[in-house]
Amino acid sequence: MPESRRGVLYGIAAYSMWGLFPLYWPLLKPSSALEILAHRMAWSLVAVASILVVRRHWSWIREIARTPRKIGLLALAATIVTVNWGVYIYAVNTGHVVESALGYFINPLVSVLFGVVLLKERLRPLQWAAVGLGAAAVVVLTVDYGRLPWIAMVLAVTFGTYGLVKKTAQVGAVESMAVETLVLLPPALAYLGHLAWQGTGTFGSAGAGHALLLAGAGLVTAVPLICFSAAAVRVPLTTLGLLQYIAPVLQFLCGVFVAREVMPPSRWAGFAIVWLALSVFTYDSLRTARAAHTARRAEQPEPATA
Repeated sequence: MPESRRGVLYGIAAYSMWGLFPLYWPLLKPSSALEILAHRMAWSLVAVASILVVRRHWSWIREIARTPRKIGLLALAATIVTVNWGVYIYAVNTGHVVESALGYFINPLVSVLFGVVLLKERLRPLQWAAVGLGAAAVVVLTVDYGRLPWIAMVLAVTFGTYGLVKKTAQVGAVESMAVETLVLLPPALAYLGHLAWQGTGTFGSAGAGHALLLAGAGLVTAVPLICFSAAAVRVPLTTLGLLQYIAPVLQFLCGVFVAREVMPPSRWAGFAIVWLALSVFTYDSLRTARAAHTARRAEQPEPATA
């Protein structure tokens, strides 16, 4: 099988697993969102460490230890992803799956805004149109919800910031996650120890099956990441950009058809504007990538003829 096709399959697997997360977190009730988050932190480190043991890849530790800046960036990334994970688990387990999907739909637009504000990038006209449509959608959905869709906004901003910090750190996905989960381990263990001391923790008290599901939170965190890493080195960024919509689409479908969340016409209108914005954004990205590819081919010297 060609590497590019294998990469696409890895990407589909990663984003599909992320998109089906709303089916997993409700299985962990009666655990609270904070307890689930703490277990996810702790067991993710176990899963990542197991992967590193299998790969026998430890040389990166010495390199990172010599660069305090990278350690600081990864510690910041760990803090940001903790907020993202916690809000997402809370959203799914409190009946806000659709709103959480909205956050990941608008995430690409937030990333574009970060490029303008933080990296001083210049937007093309269609990118401005997409951002404008995204802002209009937030206004429509704010009126529909009767409040700012804060869950969606927090998820979009934290995930966008997380990606920006990880890009700056320039550390491999598995290695980065090992450091992040190591940073998160002390507060996670402290909280779980507090629950055990108070007798309010659910690990073990809700049955062996429930305990296995809590431990499985680490595995369901690590496996999609590995698939994503495998996809990222095999396919172009434009392909990954298209595949990323798989996750929020599946989350949205889970919210509407599995969780049976209410979708009044005004909410459909808001999501329709978001999807229009993403269509404009994707069209512009594909057109720009195609033009750049054509320009590179034109610059290549023609092969010499005998």
